[in-house]
Amino acid sequence: MNLQHVFSQSDAIGKAVAILLLLMSIASWVVILYKAWMLRRASSDVARSVTAFWQAPSLDEAATRIGGFDKGQLVTPLIAATQRPAGGTLAAAGDRAQQLTRVLRDTLHATMGRLQFGQVLLATVGSTAPFVGLLGTVWGIYHALTSIAAANQIGIDKVAGPVGEALIMTAAGLAVAIPAVLAYNWFGRTIGRIEAELEGFARDLRELMAGH
Repeated sequence: MNLQHVFSQSDAIGKAVAILLLLMSIASWVVILYKAWMLRRASSDVARSVTAFWQAPSLDEAATRIGGFDKGQLVTPLIAATQRPAGGTLAAAGDRAQQLTRVLRDTLHATMGRLQFGQVLLATVGSTAPFVGLLGTVWGIYHALTSIAAANQIGIDKVAGPVGEALIMTAAGLAVAIPAVLAYNWFGRTIGRIEAELEGFARDLRELMAGH
């Protein structure tokens, strides 16, 4: 018994379920590998950029220093957002603290949206892949039993093989879902830690720039 044999013996629906699970697995692993690299770099970049900012003697020097660390452009947009808006616009209305709160909030939301990339896909794969695999198993068992009945070969030895092969689809669904769920939880914790660091920096930056 092997996957190639199971696939070749399946009908159109069984093949469609197997292909869907394969596509879900490929998509989730692409996201997992990319996000693992991106978040690892982001964690390092944010910590180094924030440290470089507070060690700089001036805002201009801070922006220059951060440029060498912030490869993912997570901290730099927050600093750029604190530039005074053009006069005569609604963006320039209100006091300086209100302006900073608004622009830093919007920039932080955009940054977090980039860090959250792929989380929806991982959650979707993790929650649906087992049911897709179960659908493949149920349909495979039904297909096998109807074929056996049509051939008048009813017997435990004739049923066990096809049913066992159909159960592979359930195992395949779990094999697709488990990595996606583990990665989703791990990335969620990492994103939460980075978000906390960026929010703290944005709050401190607001207090610093409110007096300028």
